[in-house]
Amino acid sequence: MPRIVYSRHYNIGFFGLERLHPFDSRKYGRAWKLLRQHFGSSLSQLHADPNRAASRDELTLVHSPEYLTRLSDPKYVAGALEIPLIRHLPSWVIDRHVLRPMRWATRGTIVAANEALIHGFTVNLSGGYHHAKPDHGEGFSIYSDIGIAVASLRAEQHIAEDARIAYIDTDAHQGNGVCHTFMNDNRVFIFDIFNARIYPMFDVDARKRIDCDVGITNTTSEAEYLGELRDRLPGFLDSVGRSPIGLAIYNAGTDVIAGDPLGKLNISAAAIRERDLFVVGELRRRDIPTVMVLSGGYTKQSFKLVADSVIGLVEMEIAAGGET
Repeated sequence: MPRIVYSRHYNIGFFGLERLHPFDSRKYGRAWKLLRQHFGSSLSQLHADPNRAASRDELTLVHSPEYLTRLSDPKYVAGALEIPLIRHLPSWVIDRHVLRPMRWATRGTIVAANEALIHGFTVNLSGGYHHAKPDHGEGFSIYSDIGIAVASLRAEQHIAEDARIAYIDTDAHQGNGVCHTFMNDNRVFIFDIFNARIYPMFDVDARKRIDCDVGITNTTSEAEYLGELRDRLPGFLDSVGRSPIGLAIYNAGTDVIAGDPLGKLNISAAAIRERDLFVVGELRRRDIPTVMVLSGGYTKQSFKLVADSVIGLVEMEIAAGGET
């Protein structure tokens, strides 16, 4: 059976200041509620709890100690989160109400990666902080949960040291932090379809690291978007899979939805669901253990888009036999 990793500790709330950023920092709980309404008591059979936040030892698998120390500076964190007002809060308040939930989500991605190796397909109902770099946070991304999960699997010898990793990113923003995290790691292969005319468009080094670069613009139609994905992803996976792929990580941002103020693309809710089923379907029919993380989404309907895709993916996996 597939697994859904979730904890109530994922949700970020601090005196209403989280509303100063367009990201819905409580969408995880809202999506979980919709999943509970749909699956009922059977959701408990799918649920995996991360049980704790990521430890410092886990964080330093990717991040430098100097960077982690900088996170005690409210001014620095305010810049990385793009919420200027929190620079005036005590560092312990920021840590408790913002950074600790992100550490829980980071641990969730580690757990999801381990569960995927056992069960085939897993969703972490948070994570996807794809702008975080080993020594720098930006774009509402503090911890490189994707890099940390891969490093953890390797350190625990749950995947072979030379196992290939496929990373697929469909968030509207290019995953520059992931590119920097794996800049010199030729075991990780990156596919990214993104709006090339928005942040982080000036991170040239990150874009050079993409193995299959599918840059689109706000004039790209929905049909063209899905067409690019269908044309490019299978060939990418086949080229990577000359040797077995040990794990795939799918960063499924919902900020591609029409009307998203930051994504600036024109994709419908139905097409986002179709996108997610296609990507995961291509991975699973190749028998690749797959982790899905949520990444960005800056509209009030983001949690509904997430729940709709997760329901479809779980039911698809169960129908296909689920257990691997």
